[in-house]
Amino acid sequence: MKVILRKNFDQLGKVGEIVNVKDGFALNYLIPRQIAYQATEGNISALNEEKKQIQKKEAKELESAQALATELEKVSITIPVTVGEEDKIFGTVTNQMIADALKDKGFELDKRKIEITEPIKSLGIYSISVKLHPNVSAIVKTWVVRE
Repeated sequence: MKVILRKNFDQLGKVGEIVNVKDGFALNYLIPRQIAYQATEGNISALNEEKKQIQKKEAKELESAQALATELEKVSITIPVTVGEEDKIFGTVTNQMIADALKDKGFELDKRKIEITEPIKSLGIYSISVKLHPNVSAIVKTWVVRE
């Protein structure tokens, strides 16, 4: 029996794939647990239409991420920190601090999208990567200054 997978299933494949399985496995396990549904002509055409919609949505997300990346490239943020002797920072500059500074500039970003490669423990200028989409990232110039 041919079925279309609704969920990723390790032994069979990924979402949207049409796989051939034994009738009993499909009728007693996959279909009742809503892991798959029967591959009829109507379901296959619905799947194709759904794939088109997903592709359009992904293209739109990619376009908006690229637009946001070009805006973020123009922005530089300043993070004031408390320092001790020899201009060493108490603690480090965190993703949340950078996200808050970007929020003040009008960019609402999740702190998990900000990638700090090395801990920032001293004053200076840093280039921070922001991952906006799996294929799009932007570099934000960050100034760490004395408070």
